[in-house]
Amino acid sequence: MAINAQNQTGTYTRRVVELNAQSMVEIKFGQDAGEVVAVYPQISLNSCEVSSGRVNYGGRLIATLVYTDEGGKLCRIQKGAEFTHFIDDDNLAPAQRGVCALKCERWQIKREGSSYAVAVVVGAEISVYDSAQRSYVTAVDGAICRSDTGKLNSLVCFSGESEVDDDFDCVATDVLVPSAQALVLNCTVRAGVVEASGEIYLSLLAVRDNAPVCLDRVIPFKCELACDEALFTQRAYCRAEIKAVAVNCKVNEERGKCDVDVNVNLAFSGHFYEEEEVTFVGDAFSKDCELELKYAEESVFADTDIKVYSERVSGLCATKAKLDYTCAFLAVTLPGAEYARTADGIEGSVSATLLYEQAGEVHSTEVNLPFAVTLTGLSADCKELSVAVCGMSLRQRAEGECEGEAVLKITGADGETKTVNYLVEVAECGEKKAPDCAISVYIPTAGDGLWETAKRLSETPESIQQSNPELNFPLSGKERILIYRPKA
Repeated sequence: MAINAQNQTGTYTRRVVELNAQSMVEIKFGQDAGEVVAVYPQISLNSCEVSSGRVNYGGRLIATLVYTDEGGKLCRIQKGAEFTHFIDDDNLAPAQRGVCALKCERWQIKREGSSYAVAVVVGAEISVYDSAQRSYVTAVDGAICRSDTGKLNSLVCFSGESEVDDDFDCVATDVLVPSAQALVLNCTVRAGVVEASGEIYLSLLAVRDNAPVCLDRVIPFKCELACDEALFTQRAYCRAEIKAVAVNCKVNEERGKCDVDVNVNLAFSGHFYEEEEVTFVGDAFSKDCELELKYAEESVFADTDIKVYSERVSGLCATKAKLDYTCAFLAVTLPGAEYARTADGIEGSVSATLLYEQAGEVHSTEVNLPFAVTLTGLSADCKELSVAVCGMSLRQRAEGECEGEAVLKITGADGETKTVNYLVEVAECGEKKAPDCAISVYIPTAGDGLWETAKRLSETPESIQQSNPELNFPLSGKERILIYRPKA
């Protein structure tokens, strides 16, 4: 009997490729400023489009400079620039969708005559998604088959924007630079919407009594994003990007306070998996011919939980400037963290700008606090990590030594790796030679089940059970199975 496989075909969404790139963006300030004591670059994504063999992305960079004027007063300048860049890859096609995350990896300020130039290295992480077709065997005519069940996954991407408002009082006369980081602490999918909640860690470089001061604040948020593909309640992975921070200050001279109104524009992007349980042929053999079986494997990391850690790190800091007891620390501002995944956690460094007074003048230097944190309970497969700095303080324990302490908020999109194998093709590859002896003795392997035994004997599982009712599966390996072949 000829072998004929029947297949079921469907479409699903998968991640095609992950790309990384760096580009340089430069902003020139024509004003004649004094000594620059702080630089804060803020970046946001404008577009990400996939074409044949190339992905084009663009964004907007806003750089804020804080400097001292001739009278020693702190002032600020802000300027923006738009940029575009591209990455080439042979796997890219126009019908695909790209999700891009931008970050300012490092920056440098250069003086050019009476003006300044801020050069920023912009890093881009791009995930490209596409619809694909899968086909699996559901039946094989002319063969003995074993049916299996499995869950096939299809990726669902979502995105959206939301605004978060907050107002509070602070003892300050002006706000020079607002910097912020956002973390999603929980993300749940339900019918038609994705609900994301988390915290914004706001750090304000302000002025109090004509001296710089850093003010930290935590702003909670909860947003709903429309998603037509969302059907059942489940967890999802979500990332929050701060596109813009607007701060409006009103000084109340009678109270000696500043009324601060904060508006944060958040952009969200994330994904979850839709599961479909199907029945397919897991294995097959024929009594008359040898079969060649081809399988496909799909593996996904399904995010089922967001684990949150709060860690306090401390130690000696590296500084670019030489600090001694003539330096009076004023403010530690613009904190950030660079980190890498380790076997049991993360390691990296917290960087910030220290403003200090020396000989009656305000100066600044970059400080770096190295750290290594163990994340208990986080699986080794978890790669989606985010770290925010909730506050940092510095002091001099000994002359020339700077000791720092910082609070880190860490989130990890944890879950499990799900792998499924299914049969995609069955083909004949030669005639099977039938035994010509009247009796065969089969010695099984310990652990063999009914299907393995039937396949080795080229008999149906039902006939093995009927002719050997005393067998208990899985076998121990001590059994002896006799096969009788009546003379034709």
